[in-house]
Amino acid sequence: MNIIRVLLRKEFLQVFRNKAMLPILFVMPIIQLLVLSFAATYELKEVDFALIDRDNSNLSRELTAKFQSTDYFKLELETYDQKAAMGAMDAGKVNMVIKIPRDFEMNLKKGAQAEIQLLIDAVDGSTAGLIQSYSASILNDLNLEKLTELRVLSNSPEVREAKTINIIPQNWYNPDLDYITYMVPGILVVLVSMIGLFLSGMNIVREQEIGTIEQLNVTPIGKSQFMIGKLLPFWIIGMVDLLIGLALARYGFNISFLGSLTLILVVAGIYLVVIQSLGLLISTVTHTQQQAMFIAWFIMVVFILMGGLFTPIESMPGWAQDLTLANPVAYFIKMMRMVLLKGAGWAEIQAMVYGLIGMGAGLLIISTKRYRKTNH
Repeated sequence: MNIIRVLLRKEFLQVFRNKAMLPILFVMPIIQLLVLSFAATYELKEVDFALIDRDNSNLSRELTAKFQSTDYFKLELETYDQKAAMGAMDAGKVNMVIKIPRDFEMNLKKGAQAEIQLLIDAVDGSTAGLIQSYSASILNDLNLEKLTELRVLSNSPEVREAKTINIIPQNWYNPDLDYITYMVPGILVVLVSMIGLFLSGMNIVREQEIGTIEQLNVTPIGKSQFMIGKLLPFWIIGMVDLLIGLALARYGFNISFLGSLTLILVVAGIYLVVIQSLGLLISTVTHTQQQAMFIAWFIMVVFILMGGLFTPIESMPGWAQDLTLANPVAYFIKMMRMVLLKGAGWAEIQAMVYGLIGMGAGLLIISTKRYRKTNH
């Protein structure tokens, strides 16, 4: 225990004597959390659209007003020239063109099919899907209103007896559909992962570059003691950063924690061991900090993109979903969202926790065996 205590003191002294590293460890994660939580979003803020209204009826104007009355759609161009409207879309000035044909209102009043055309810029498929969904919701609401009016005013028994379906949605876990609520737990995982992987990945390599690894090699320190001394300081720092991030999420973003904070901390502790063991493995197979950083960055990018942070894992191809079974970031992101936002308990996440424990044990054993008390 005395040897481990000395190693811990040495590691903490190295960290806190490096004045350039302190802001990276404690200030940058907070800034990244604040920036990414607002920037990394698929929410639709404003859609500029062009209008081609060849009907010029009360109904067409009412339809246009319904689009403009939302917080999402803004009328940027009104014209009768379709080429001008498409030119505005090609130039990126509008995201959608609404084309209302002649006799639109007349056809609806007669009970015939009344059509409009929506031309959506689908270069960004996700945004196009949201525009289509929001537009369909507005059109369905208008259709329901007009069908009700037609039923009241019509003398036809068939029309009067026409049935409608009212859909009253109820959103669980995130009632306001706030994308920040969904993103913050995942971003916290990414920040903790980057700290754990990069710092542990460059740890042993840094000792080699500054020449202190030879001094450690001639001491009676065992492999297990050496690994504990390398893991524990950055494990503590990672847990402190996570606590700061959780406090910011709770009191800064007003995210309600429905699950057990203790359970999250236990899972986070296991997860950090996995990530740091991977970092130590990288450190044992590289010879410079630059090599370690490049390899760690490559692995982290793959983990993040395939971790379900931005896109659901269920939407990935089958082979990609199989690969996520070996992705610890995917496990922890899912557990963070389940516990914090849904209130999941041990029964719901235990299989994933056992998966993390298996990964951590395997990586730690390999890292320990890879380290030799000799120069590379």
